[in-house]
Amino acid sequence: MTETTFRNRRAVAIENSGMRVTVLAEGGHIAEILDKASGVSPLWTPPWPSIEPSTYSQALHPGYGADSESKLLAGIMGHNLALDLFGGPSPEEAAAGMTVHGESSVAAYDIAVNGLEMTCRASMPIAGLKFERRIRLSPAGCVAEIQETVENVTAQDKPIAWTQHVTLGPPFLEKGATQFRATCTRSKVTETDFSDGKGYMKIGAEFDWPFVPRRDGGVTDMRVFTGAAVSGEFSSHLMAPSREQAYFMAWQPSSKVLFGYVWKQSDFPWMGIWEENYCRQNPPWNGVSLTRGMEFGVSPVPESRREMIDRGKMFGVPGYRWIAAKGRLQANYCAFVTTAPQIPEDILWSGESIKCS
Repeated sequence: MTETTFRNRRAVAIENSGMRVTVLAEGGHIAEILDKASGVSPLWTPPWPSIEPSTYSQALHPGYGADSESKLLAGIMGHNLALDLFGGPSPEEAAAGMTVHGESSVAAYDIAVNGLEMTCRASMPIAGLKFERRIRLSPAGCVAEIQETVENVTAQDKPIAWTQHVTLGPPFLEKGATQFRATCTRSKVTETDFSDGKGYMKIGAEFDWPFVPRRDGGVTDMRVFTGAAVSGEFSSHLMAPSREQAYFMAWQPSSKVLFGYVWKQSDFPWMGIWEENYCRQNPPWNGVSLTRGMEFGVSPVPESRREMIDRGKMFGVPGYRWIAAKGRLQANYCAFVTTAPQIPEDILWSGESIKCS
């Protein structure tokens, strides 16, 4: 393995003739999925300096805030893994040192490369889990095949959250321009106002994708990124149970870059869509971040473990997974990046290729 650096972070990359995938050694974040032809990676890079989670100290790094999210934000980038939490810890967990989204996003990863395949492994001693992610590229093409395995090393059955927190950012993400397609069906706006009253979505509203009710009346089409001056939103979406494969796609008209993920609906039945549009004023956000998170996983809402268990289900579908004592769970999905004259209305993943229609 040959390490490289990405935004001043230790990283490892694999690439073929069409794309490059870069993973951070600490946190395991997929920081870059680059389309070589256009030079565009749609994944979000925060506007603040990024540091290794192992070097973070609240006393030495006050610019990242002063709560359970600060260590995560100090090193977050692109696609991060939320395991075995999706959301914040309880007050007691936070006091004991647990971070938002669990250990997976701040852990040290052992990364090995064999040709066009990368294997990333991490241990989560507090959760009692081991995690492995394999990323494989074909010699040419635009698809990264990904396989994840979660192993319970304890003698107890465990309820877990497991979410792929994929976040897009500029220059790929453009206000009023970047388009989206997804296999979403029943949907709900968060019950908690993420925006301090600056959002446009009606809090707690249930709706059918893509037309979300507005606070001021009418609806907004979520297939086009917001053009609002300032907003902050989160909504939960059930992926179509009638389809074996679920997906989201994003397309930027100016670059013609098409980006997305495809996965088994039975593995990850939920997607959360998070928008931060110059809304959060606390550090390190400071009102300067533009993002859209397309967060697919086993849970509909970012919340504490207790809240996840108490909620149980949404729209009759469970909001977490059980992993048996000494058991394993596995999921396979893909990420793709290419160019297209327009956004497709449907897509199918088959091995090393995707088919648009």
